[in-house]
Amino acid sequence: MKYSANFVWENKDYYDIVVVGAGHAGCEAALACARLGFHTVIFTVSVDSIALMPCNPNIGGSSKGHLVREVDALGGEMGKVIDRTFIQSKMLNRSKGPAVHSLRAQADKAEYSRAMRQVLEDQDNLDIRQMEVTEILAEDGKVTGVKTYSGALYRCRAVILCTGTYLKARCIYGDVSTYTGPNGLQSANYLTDSLKALGIKMYRFKTGTPARIDRNSVDFSRMEEQKGDERIVPFSFTTDPETVQIDQVSCWLTYTNEKTHEIIRENLDRSPLFSGAIEGTGPRYCPSIEDKVVKFPDKNRHQVFIEPEGLHTTEMYVGGMSSSLPEDVQYAMYRSVPGLEHAKIVRNAYAIEYDCIDARQLKSTLEFKNIDGLFSGGQFNGSSGYEEAAAQGLMAGINAARKLQGKEGIVIDRSQGYIGVLIDDLVTKESHEPYRMMTSRAEYRLLLRQDNADLRLTKIGYEAGLIDEDRYKKLLKKEEMIDQEIYRVNHVNIGTTPKVQEILRSCGSTELNSGTTLAELIRRPELSYEKLALIDENRPELPDDVKEQVDINIKYEGYIRRQLRQVEQFKKLENKRIPDDIEYDNINSLRIEAKQKLSEIKPLSVGQASRISGVSPADISVLLVYLTGGSSGSSGHKS
Repeated sequence: MKYSANFVWENKDYYDIVVVGAGHAGCEAALACARLGFHTVIFTVSVDSIALMPCNPNIGGSSKGHLVREVDALGGEMGKVIDRTFIQSKMLNRSKGPAVHSLRAQADKAEYSRAMRQVLEDQDNLDIRQMEVTEILAEDGKVTGVKTYSGALYRCRAVILCTGTYLKARCIYGDVSTYTGPNGLQSANYLTDSLKALGIKMYRFKTGTPARIDRNSVDFSRMEEQKGDERIVPFSFTTDPETVQIDQVSCWLTYTNEKTHEIIRENLDRSPLFSGAIEGTGPRYCPSIEDKVVKFPDKNRHQVFIEPEGLHTTEMYVGGMSSSLPEDVQYAMYRSVPGLEHAKIVRNAYAIEYDCIDARQLKSTLEFKNIDGLFSGGQFNGSSGYEEAAAQGLMAGINAARKLQGKEGIVIDRSQGYIGVLIDDLVTKESHEPYRMMTSRAEYRLLLRQDNADLRLTKIGYEAGLIDEDRYKKLLKKEEMIDQEIYRVNHVNIGTTPKVQEILRSCGSTELNSGTTLAELIRRPELSYEKLALIDENRPELPDDVKEQVDINIKYEGYIRRQLRQVEQFKKLENKRIPDDIEYDNINSLRIEAKQKLSEIKPLSVGQASRISGVSPADISVLLVYLTGGSSGSSGHKS
């Protein structure tokens, strides 16, 4: 399918970095590069699709909210834009511990895209270009530029691929198959051949989206109303919480039933997912309604969320019912759900197939191992989700810029952030399905909370150059206030006065037999820093985010300390670097599979090596002996 323009010409505009694709990954990558002083151009098949949300109309969610806050802490843009364009906000999992609290906001899709586009248009050093990139130019294993469909050559020093779900994209429902990207937008049909010619291994993945229905055809009286939080917490650490206290729109909850499932089962032979018409592998953790009915036959109902797509449209998103069934079946299926008996479909549900890469070809900096100056981020790396994409795009942008600065790339490890877990999993572990972030993937999730993302990562953002001096000083002041208040609370003695006993009784807490410290009281499950304000007479006035950190750090002190010890052990292996020129074939005691996997992945550290599928603990022991100058190999590099 290779395309070659009849007339080739060289564009004389000078660019340091080319970003291919303007979805959530591309936007973060381009902004990071431009803000770090590099002349950047971002290519998109349509300027109207910048920061498009082709699937769910929300940002955040379980674990994904962590990623958005981390992107913000590092100097990214997603959190700021959703704070300006959300229509409902909710902190998920409030009934559970702080490790799994996750912020989720319904977005006004059109406004989000418009706002992000405006940010890009206003950014110095950044040009936007509507054109399909068809070829990556490279000489001697080093990127030199890109070629577009029109035949134009753009010379540059680095390229970041953020093509999302557009490469050779195909949208399917029933017997209908159209070679388009999401939402009927133009697909990118030629770049895949260029990448294969460069030796890049490609996968074929798929994802899906449900129908959009007309709000005026929905009977909300048969559904459960889902309201937002009374007190809204912003995503960005720079957003004043008072500016986001808005009137919110409602979402709605309903359920499928046995009739729905019967309609689906009777038409499985017409589903391209089950007929073999779709060859790509789909996401395990975001299955179609057909998958749910087949894989969970004992469940007599599944949740369906009806979510508004924006304030200026009647389109509603049918969350939980993505499908590739034919149009007539879609009507029957949706109309069997309570409240949707008269639903009118605005956009059909569909599955989309697209080309992506095996991310194990990437370094931890998201640069291709075998092509100098070529970086990659987002769904093109085999992940799913807007938030995962934004996180990768930001890191790819930072590291492309640092490469041109002659600096070492920034790698966030698994103990520092969900971003570290995400990228490490992608570049280390073999995956044949779209990767989705989950809290269960993070080993140190008590430390990697959404509430402390700024304390964990803003210093790294400052080092990278994306956090300004004022914001950095505010962070240092916040750290100081937290430390001082934790010290004070640990040294405030509380006696058995009638006032104290009365307050304890009112909170359902056991009365004191003898004096104790304020910190000890905070550790009681039914109490908190805030609830004990009345017996803490000398309490200083502190911001809410400082109070939150004091409460969590005191209440979970023992658990936090234990996890920090685990991190110390983790760091020992992470800090044992593996030389770039190591020859695994020369380490005699390694198993053949381990040699093959280690040679393929080329891990940076022993820690990363230990997470490679097919590398056993015994192999790691052999590797450690070898690296310390032992006798597990007959020849090769020793350090």
